[in-house]
Amino acid sequence: MTLSLRSRKRTARLLVSSLLYSLGEASQPTKSGTPGQFELVGNSIVSAQQLFLGTNNKVYIIDKTENNPTQINGHPAWASEYDVNSNTARPMDVLSNTFCAGGSVLGNGTWLNVGGNQAVTYGGDTASSQTGGAPYDNFDGGKAIRFLDPCDDGNCNWVDDPALYMTTRRWYPTLETLEDGSIIIIGGNQWGGFVNDVGQNNPTYEFFPSRGPPVGLKILDTTLPANLFPLTWLLPSGNLFIQSNWGASIFDYKKNTEYPIGEIPHAVRTYPASGATIMLPLTPANQWQATILFCGGTDLQPDQWGVDWAIAAYPADASCVKITPDVSQDWIDEGENLPDGRSMGNFIHLPDGTIFLVNGANTGTAGYGNQTWAVGHSYADNPLYMPLIYDPEKPVGQRMSSTGFQPSKIPRMYHSSATILPDGSVFVSGSNPNPDYVDPSTGAKYPTDLTVERFYPPYYSKTRPDPQNLPTTISYGGPVWTVSLSATDLQNSLDNLKTAKVVVIRPGFSTHAMNMGQRYVQLDSTYTGNQDGSGTLNVAQLPPNPAVLPPGPALLFVVVNGVPSVGQHIMVGNGQIGKQPTQDAAQLPQSSMPSAPSTDSNTGNGSTGTGSTDNGNTPSAALSNFEWSGWVMALFGVMSILATL
Repeated sequence: MTLSLRSRKRTARLLVSSLLYSLGEASQPTKSGTPGQFELVGNSIVSAQQLFLGTNNKVYIIDKTENNPTQINGHPAWASEYDVNSNTARPMDVLSNTFCAGGSVLGNGTWLNVGGNQAVTYGGDTASSQTGGAPYDNFDGGKAIRFLDPCDDGNCNWVDDPALYMTTRRWYPTLETLEDGSIIIIGGNQWGGFVNDVGQNNPTYEFFPSRGPPVGLKILDTTLPANLFPLTWLLPSGNLFIQSNWGASIFDYKKNTEYPIGEIPHAVRTYPASGATIMLPLTPANQWQATILFCGGTDLQPDQWGVDWAIAAYPADASCVKITPDVSQDWIDEGENLPDGRSMGNFIHLPDGTIFLVNGANTGTAGYGNQTWAVGHSYADNPLYMPLIYDPEKPVGQRMSSTGFQPSKIPRMYHSSATILPDGSVFVSGSNPNPDYVDPSTGAKYPTDLTVERFYPPYYSKTRPDPQNLPTTISYGGPVWTVSLSATDLQNSLDNLKTAKVVVIRPGFSTHAMNMGQRYVQLDSTYTGNQDGSGTLNVAQLPPNPAVLPPGPALLFVVVNGVPSVGQHIMVGNGQIGKQPTQDAAQLPQSSMPSAPSTDSNTGNGSTGTGSTDNGNTPSAALSNFEWSGWVMALFGVMSILATL
């Protein structure tokens, strides 16, 4: 199937899902949950070494080749599709070994899963045949590129075709989506091991769709051995920020020019140190400048990554540092450390602007092996069960809190993952520090874990706003659009309109304590209050700069007084791979309130929009007959498009 056809089908499916949402099927969470607590909800079929949210209701999970109990096509499954509403899963077939692959989403909505390791047999040993055969019938995945167009009907499957593979081997590669919706593929090694070494290092990058053979990247030569899964973000400047082992650089990939900067302080954050990392929210207040936060990891030096000593007992680091690379290349201590040293912690954006930290261990690092000091096979011990929330808007010393939270009961360390769900809960699964499937019934301290949990943030049980007129696509610059909020949506206080915001979250591809491509963008907006207590948000498109949020699918939320609406899948950009159209940013109308009950007319949300006062018309809390007919006609139109594909 061509990329163009995939793009049309994926965009049509996304529009159907979004239109159904807009017709009122998901204004409130469909599942109850206790705020501050985890709930065990299901079985993932395969261990969640990698996962991503593909549609409003489907999470896709990828394991490595191993002897999982569930079979598909005569061999164990190592991928699945998890239905969030029913908490059931179906196995999915993957041809090649996906062990420690990377992933991201193209601008047309197709997901890539890239790289992996050799075909294996029992115990993770190298198989005699690398092109299928007993017992697992798996292929060598070192050069693999696998494709998936997510669906809601259970009929989509991974495309894993050796004819589409790369020309070079990549185990532990990093993927980042670029401004045109293509993907850069960075680093990795060739044959595996706890850490990298000069004999199998792959210090190069390449693109998908291909732009030619791989190109050398110096930072991957100078940051051995802990340079796998190099931490990479596209910056609003259009450059890449890359952090690897103790090193860091700003990389102009368009000119193939690297600008090394000072070493990261205190600790290594890349695999296998596996600190928690995230780009903080991009907002009108910070002019969409990217600040990147790093917490935890380990302070091991390059000569300490041998396996001849008890790494599993070595304390993890607790420090947090940040940097705003487009503004300054100076590292800044956050001023507040984690309450416990943590390796393999996973940061997840919540729609209210806070950041959730989950999973990890207090001692050791990622990885596994057969050393006598390993805990079973695990290179980590002392799992951390208590999550926390980091609030970047609070004063230093008050940003991290677990107040009111209950711990999980499941140790989630190496090969655990997490993602935000549209209802604002967090999907948490995985943990498998073993070379092959280890059944919990064996009594192993850290067996293969197939459970799925959901964590319910503090806002979860509150009545959600039900915004009207939400778009299914947003562009880079262009006309203002409006969101209607009823008095009930505003919690019967027009003051809440002043701080209401519209945010876009790309959940990213979760693996090895990071979510590749994850970011949070608040759209610029002003407000118009109405006499009946309802209100309108006047919302700008994204800034006319695709590097702020690259094209592709994302979740749209409206947040009122800290309570998010149920997220809606949208398409960012034009749904295609290629240079994205941009328009000038439209001028927002000035914020205004009615003369009663409030006379406050200050602009809110950190908005930069200006213009003439516009009190607007009183919006209805429900869709009018005209709007209903318009949505239905649009839905039939999209279904007609699908029928022709």
